[in-house]
Amino acid sequence: MLASQAFERRQVVLSSGKTSNYYFDGRKVSLNPRGAYLIANIICDMIEGERVDAVGGLTLGADPIVGALGVVAYQRNMDITLFIVRKEPKKHGTMRLIEGPPLEAGQRVVLVDDVITSGGSILKAVRAVRELDCQVVKAIALVDRQEGGTEALEREGVRVEAVFRALEFDI
Repeated sequence: MLASQAFERRQVVLSSGKTSNYYFDGRKVSLNPRGAYLIANIICDMIEGERVDAVGGLTLGADPIVGALGVVAYQRNMDITLFIVRKEPKKHGTMRLIEGPPLEAGQRVVLVDDVITSGGSILKAVRAVRELDCQVVKAIALVDRQEGGTEALEREGVRVEAVFRALEFDI
């Protein structure tokens, strides 16, 4: 599904600011009911057996993944908290940076995203979660573009697992 629906050969400016001749739009799969279900099952498989208290990520790439994960985790009797990290704190109401049930100090957290390029999106989520004294167990992405993001995250002490790597798509 990622190859046929999310992979596009075209000139694009990425959120990292880099220009690329191809693009992965993971939301085309994560917002598809079948794709959401498959992604959530894969991620549940990747965290099952590890002590994980919460799963979340930076809006918008993580939003549909986290939503689908909630349903599948419930079906599998996995007791995890779900959350979304805003790009900046809400300017009214609760003024929160992290939405969802409150994370507590010491919780073990997995961060998810659709694509890793520079690692910037996940790093924003890492910082937000660490400010609450939570431990980032690992980051999971649907696709690692293999452009330095994994290495940037690993330098920050975050283990990265990707479902696919860009080179698997015959780029």
